[in-house]
Amino acid sequence: MPLQDYMQIISVDDHLIEHPRVFTDRLAAKYLAEGPRIVEDEKGRHIWHFEDKVFPYIGLNAVAGKTPEQYGLEPLRFDDMIPGCYDPVERVKDMDVDGVRAACCFPSFPGFGGRVFLNATDKDLAFASLQAWNDFSIDEWSASAPGRYVPLALLPIWDIERCVTELKRVAAKGARVVSFPDSPVPLGLPSFHSDHWGPLWDVFEDTGVVVSLHFGSGSFVPGFSASAKQLSPSYKGGEFKSVSARTDGNVKNDDDAPTCTSFVVYATNLMWTASDLVFSGQLQKHPKLKFMLAEGGIGWFPYIRERMDQVWARHRYYQPIDFDTRPSDLFNKHFWGCYIEDEIGIKNRHEIGIDRICVEIDYPHSDSNWPNSRKQIAESLRDVPDEDAHKIVELNARAVLNFPRP
Repeated sequence: MPLQDYMQIISVDDHLIEHPRVFTDRLAAKYLAEGPRIVEDEKGRHIWHFEDKVFPYIGLNAVAGKTPEQYGLEPLRFDDMIPGCYDPVERVKDMDVDGVRAACCFPSFPGFGGRVFLNATDKDLAFASLQAWNDFSIDEWSASAPGRYVPLALLPIWDIERCVTELKRVAAKGARVVSFPDSPVPLGLPSFHSDHWGPLWDVFEDTGVVVSLHFGSGSFVPGFSASAKQLSPSYKGGEFKSVSARTDGNVKNDDDAPTCTSFVVYATNLMWTASDLVFSGQLQKHPKLKFMLAEGGIGWFPYIRERMDQVWARHRYYQPIDFDTRPSDLFNKHFWGCYIEDEIGIKNRHEIGIDRICVEIDYPHSDSNWPNSRKQIAESLRDVPDEDAHKIVELNARAVLNFPRP
């Protein structure tokens, strides 16, 4: 078989754990005292500190190599993790064991969409820290093994001018994808319906960089009973929290649901996100935008397109929405999805769009099948023709991310 015919697995959603020197090696001396730094607490745990805030690691962020019986939400030490979680050279070895050729690795400490930097008091420090993370991601993590990592960056979402400047900078350095909040509104930022983001969308179009909207990157996660309080007009003084904000393991308040409740309904976040963008009017203004819906599965794609079209057909006459363009057409043009295990999605792959499906490994998180990912993917595609399978595991990702084979 010719080399070009072999299927190489490209994961569009993996994660990395930042090692302790990511920021201390890159920040100016004036920022070191308040910048992101690892501190060992009295219990021997490795804890991120940033300004006057503390950010404990969550065990589910780094469970590769553990069994489900060993999972937990307690903070960890680095020596509790296998090195592939935080060392890019060791990660490649783990990818080889797993049969994975390349991966796009999302952040951990900053939050998937850079929420930690957004919430910083000193925005100059936050911007310097964000640039340090981007330089680490592109110049250290990705550069350690060219062709094995899809370079990913974050943006200073609190400042649109800096967003534009930083996107141009990281695109010139080779970034192929940016992790952006799946909804800016819970973060106190302008919505997707606002023209506020227009100058940024222009640069995404010009550079071809993909906007990856990872589940939970906008800080709100459905599923907890407490989430209903957060959405209620009568709820006062609360704040939106993601899974990574919970540090109590199996302990919960009497009125709060277990964490696994949110794990079941991941996709609802991205249903909300996709619908929001489709009806925002921005896709008509920016026809070359590309959105990856990360860690949300694909089985729901046909339903949400059908529902959007139904709503549009009945309600477009009296609302300020596009009167002529069907929402499903916009969805099909602008969105890609990915899956780990999704039998319904694979069965309906042509309804979804065979060119819009990618795979994810999610290493080192708890949904990952490492070190058996290639075996699991092969089994999930056993009844799928090779041409379709090749698109799903490799070719679609290479096309949308502009990430050709070396």
